[in-house]
Amino acid sequence: MSSDQLTIFLILGLALVLFAWGRFRHDMVAAIALVAVVVTGLVDPADAFSGFGHPAVVTVASVLVISQALNNSGVVDLVAEKLLPYTAQPIVHIAALTAVVTVASAFMNNVGALALMLPVALATAAEHKRSPAMLLMPLAFGSILGGMTTLIGTPPNIIIATYREELGQPAFSMFDFSGVGLPVALLGVIFVAVIGWRLIPKERLSRNAPQQLFEIEGYITEIKVAKDSPLVGELLQDVAVFSSNEIDVIGLARGHGRAEPIAPGHVLAGDDILILRADPAGLDPVLETEGLDLVTSATKAFERLNQDNLTLVEGVIAPGSPLEGRDVAYLRRRTQRSVALVALARQGKTVRKRLRRQIFKAGDILLLEGSVETMDEVFNNLTLLPLARRDLRLGKPQRVGAAVLIFAVAIGLGVAGLVPLTVAFIGAILVYIVTNILPLRDVYKNIDWPVIVLLGGMIPVGRALESTGSTELVAQSIVSLTGGVPVWAVLTLILVVTMFLSDIINNAATALVMAPISVGVANSLGVNIDPFLMAVAVGASCAFLTPIGHQSNTLVMGPGGYQFTDYWRMGLPLEVLIVLLGVPMILLVWPL
Repeated sequence: MSSDQLTIFLILGLALVLFAWGRFRHDMVAAIALVAVVVTGLVDPADAFSGFGHPAVVTVASVLVISQALNNSGVVDLVAEKLLPYTAQPIVHIAALTAVVTVASAFMNNVGALALMLPVALATAAEHKRSPAMLLMPLAFGSILGGMTTLIGTPPNIIIATYREELGQPAFSMFDFSGVGLPVALLGVIFVAVIGWRLIPKERLSRNAPQQLFEIEGYITEIKVAKDSPLVGELLQDVAVFSSNEIDVIGLARGHGRAEPIAPGHVLAGDDILILRADPAGLDPVLETEGLDLVTSATKAFERLNQDNLTLVEGVIAPGSPLEGRDVAYLRRRTQRSVALVALARQGKTVRKRLRRQIFKAGDILLLEGSVETMDEVFNNLTLLPLARRDLRLGKPQRVGAAVLIFAVAIGLGVAGLVPLTVAFIGAILVYIVTNILPLRDVYKNIDWPVIVLLGGMIPVGRALESTGSTELVAQSIVSLTGGVPVWAVLTLILVVTMFLSDIINNAATALVMAPISVGVANSLGVNIDPFLMAVAVGASCAFLTPIGHQSNTLVMGPGGYQFTDYWRMGLPLEVLIVLLGVPMILLVWPL
């Protein structure tokens, strides 16, 4: 092993550890890896930013903009509204919603498709008095499954297609992924609708949807003990009103936003600020009778602006929200102090800091108080998804028709080879702007910039992996370790390893790492590279074991009330089924 190979392995290994750790956002990890390969001389400084002009990056950005245009036109909302009468039976209910999001995810950003369907799922769950947990994990899995069926469904497919072109072969076209992806997605939808949802823990399925509003388990809120409260002087552990109302006191707030554990034998005093894990609605009787005040992020400016007509609304932070990585102070500035944070819920982790010191993450649920008239605008500006029941926002039929026609023409031009698909998508975006389906101010708003930076940063890292001969070294090691094993078994190994990586790191990063390795393995075996590239495409799209493997899984964790370990219960058998069907289908459609 040469010094360059050792260096790139160390850099890539560090990047994978940072991706899995999750302490730094994936675009920051990609930037760290990019700087490292430039500083160590593995990539020429002149080529450091060449990845940002890569067709895969441009295509991913274009698809995200087109997703916003389809959202504006009301395409998915219209289809969802037509399906509402068919949600009476649980299996049909799950199948209908999952099928819609699966189809939508084949042609638009899968997180965007899920975001459109999330309020629909919650509304129909309330209509039939079903638990949101029954619907939301199948919905998230459907959005992931749909992505593997077409070229533009998910970044890994775009990466695989353009990588094949870099090898001197024609890029995979729009529906080349459908031969394998379509039957796999169909099997997945049937599984989650008939069997998968039954594997979700019963305690999640027992939650009643009509009480979904303000009853997210694990809400963190704060109360202040008034100086004249009857609780002053009592031992905290002896306060029966807390235990009888299922209020868990988890900390005591101190100055400057600090919090500390409750000491044994703590005696309540006036002006104590207690950090609670509770249902805010259930606090009402306690606040009224025990001399306690709910502490929010409201300022005097908020109180002057919103003296009347206030409402409480739950919203989940969507991936790409401007609130990601920000705190309460930023929320105040962004909303011009028009809303106040009342409580926060974060599934899977214990929250012990004060609200004012929380750093928001995708999937967090915020309980906000503000004016009825401005709340919709606030949710739109902050990219929050409402969890309260709302009417469907249907697009006008003529706009739906125009949006679909423009998109279909762009795809047709790309598939026919008349223009590159990237150019066709840029043209579609221009038409959307001219026809006002997509306002000019919204063109860049919904581009997932962290993903763009991830791709632009990791592409040169992947090239360094190849230029140093490291890809060939890994491929030869895999072949030597699997000597005498049938080629289909090696293909299965590539698929399973890619699945595993995709469950713990970003799927685009997984594809960038595994694509050259899979090609190296195929070349070492002297077989066609296409089935190995398809194995990577399918595997990178299969992040079903954890809530961190895919943004769709993160997005439903809070609203569904899921725990970290809930995902593998449905995800593991699904991944096993995908391997059992995927490998034969890959070999059938793309022979060795």
